[in-house]
Amino acid sequence: MKIRNKLTGLFTGIITAILIFFAGTVYISYADFREDEYFDRLQQQALTKVKLLLNGRVAPSALKLIYQNSPNALFQEEVAVYDDRSTLLYHDDIGVDFVKETPLLLARIRQHGTVRFTQQDRQVVGFAYRYHAQTYLVTAAAYDEHGLRKLTNLRYTLFGTFIISILIVVLAGRFFARQALKPMGEVVHQVDDITATSLHRRVPEGNGHDEIAELAVTFNRMLDRLEQSFDAQKQFVSNVAHETRTPLSAIIAELDLSDRKPRSADQYQQTIRQALADAHRLARLTDGLLDLAKASYDPSAITFRSLRLDELLLDARQQARRMNAAHKVEIIFAPDTATDEPILVHGNEYLLRVAFINLMENGCKFSDNQQSVVMITRQLTTCQLKFSDEGVGIPSEDLPHLFTPFYRGANHKRADGYGIGLSLSQRIILLHQGTIAIDPQAKAGATFLVELPHL
Repeated sequence: MKIRNKLTGLFTGIITAILIFFAGTVYISYADFREDEYFDRLQQQALTKVKLLLNGRVAPSALKLIYQNSPNALFQEEVAVYDDRSTLLYHDDIGVDFVKETPLLLARIRQHGTVRFTQQDRQVVGFAYRYHAQTYLVTAAAYDEHGLRKLTNLRYTLFGTFIISILIVVLAGRFFARQALKPMGEVVHQVDDITATSLHRRVPEGNGHDEIAELAVTFNRMLDRLEQSFDAQKQFVSNVAHETRTPLSAIIAELDLSDRKPRSADQYQQTIRQALADAHRLARLTDGLLDLAKASYDPSAITFRSLRLDELLLDARQQARRMNAAHKVEIIFAPDTATDEPILVHGNEYLLRVAFINLMENGCKFSDNQQSVVMITRQLTTCQLKFSDEGVGIPSEDLPHLFTPFYRGANHKRADGYGIGLSLSQRIILLHQGTIAIDPQAKAGATFLVELPHL
């Protein structure tokens, strides 16, 4: 069942229950009011006759004549009067005697003073009347034609109004359900048009406040993550295809030349060393591309935990020196940071180590002394890492492209590389809610400032 029909049914059911409760309350309240009012009026009419009979000493025959000549004699009060010995003193129409005053009924009137009940659509009231130290028992019965006709008319009116109201509610419910779900239908239509080749499209977010807008915002965020993932995959495939072509072509060319004609052992060894060097460069390139792809993942897909920053830097330095024994990395704690309390960060150990290694290697490669200095400073909510070197520095024209993947600056001839390290480090730092920038106040070489939130 569609949501529109469910909403219409639910809306109609709720309004139907409310209308039934309202109509039932009105009908029952009016029926009780009519009954009580008619009992009071019936007792008052009977009391008037008793007073005429006893106080006014009107002859019973005259009272009967008045009763018989009444224009609505069929439905008027039928009154009977008994003395305290249960002897009948007066009856409007003894031939009808609708009430049938039994000794049990008269005893109930003596005991309770007033008795009220309904018998065959007629209301009956019995009460005791005290006159000249003597108690008289009076009964009166009548059919409330006017009141019951109004009650019947009210019942028909309520029922007809209820049916018409339900029809109106069903139509109104369908209209409001259609209007309420109209934005949802538009979202569904627009979502259906989004494919893998059009992930850049977004669903309109409307007013940005209601539930439909929240759904659109959530869906757009999901599209952002999907587009980012697709772009990372496409970029990775494109980068692999582009960057591995050169070293693979060099390896193939060297081996092909060696295979064409016999060579000396030294020449074969030189070819093997050259191919091995190209293979190592290809391996480093592949590792860099894989790390770059990992750094582009959704943060929810990466495991984060509490890490000691000093241990991470020491591991990164050890691995950097293992990759190149000539590289020297010095780690220094600022004076106000050198305490026994460790600096903890929330992050992924592997990715942060990769970012630190890249920054350390970058400083060592472009320095004549092949040395990089890392300064650690604890701040109020963050910790600052300053990666400095005494190299040739970075030309001003290269600064806007510093973190662009595969961009090689004017100093690229001084060291091997593929332009991946800095862009990879930036993605990793941003992934950890941190910042990375070049220090414009560095007097010599290059200094990168990294800030990470600490625990």
